[in-house]
Amino acid sequence: MKIEVWSDVACPFCYIGKQNLEKALKQFLFKDEVKVEYKSFELDPSAPVYNGQSYYEKLLPKFGGSEQTKQFLENLTQSAKEVGLIFNLEGLKPTNTFDSHRLTKWAKTKGKEADISETLLYAHFTDSKDVGDHETLADLAEASGLDRQEALKVLNDKSLYADEVRSDQIEAKRYGISGVPFLIINQKYAVSGAQPAEAFLEALNKVWEEVNPLLKLKNLSVNSEDDTLCSDGSCGIPTSKK
Repeated sequence: MKIEVWSDVACPFCYIGKQNLEKALKQFLFKDEVKVEYKSFELDPSAPVYNGQSYYEKLLPKFGGSEQTKQFLENLTQSAKEVGLIFNLEGLKPTNTFDSHRLTKWAKTKGKEADISETLLYAHFTDSKDVGDHETLADLAEASGLDRQEALKVLNDKSLYADEVRSDQIEAKRYGISGVPFLIINQKYAVSGAQPAEAFLEALNKVWEEVNPLLKLKNLSVNSEDDTLCSDGSCGIPTSKK
């Protein structure tokens, strides 16, 4: 089973959704048969690199008022807490995420896609690090088990892995994806938004059952009574034969 996840480092619901998906996968009986692939999506391709503007200041025009913005940030922090995440939104540094996506594509070639994806989200939302800064990104690459100097070379050459990022974005447009997180399972089923773990698990089970339907067997048993079966830790009491 293949799960493609479109997300952006700048998206708080992507981190919450990722946490819930991973919780669902832990409960999924066939988790070893699942491959998760991360796809690039920029919520704001025109966003500047971090310029000192706070997350609150960035959101203020969107919500149209101080109280509404504060309430959103409080609700977001609480939503993260409920799934075991700590969001430090007061110190969050809004920035352009294109280079972080390029870094993730490079990390994928090293088998470290999942590691860098988690490291970037944690750095952005919990540690309040500037995930648009090349030195910071190189540090995060090293923390994910990658070579720091090689990461810097990738980051300093704007052409490297840019096509791979844009290819994901073009694919997202073909699917009509306008917001993230957005999951596509087996290139057939879609799940959008930071769904609860239970919803992700239900989706996984439904897709698995469709791909691997139960075999229907013709029962040739002479005695099909339940009193000759053991199931769920208990056994039926045989009926005496006279």
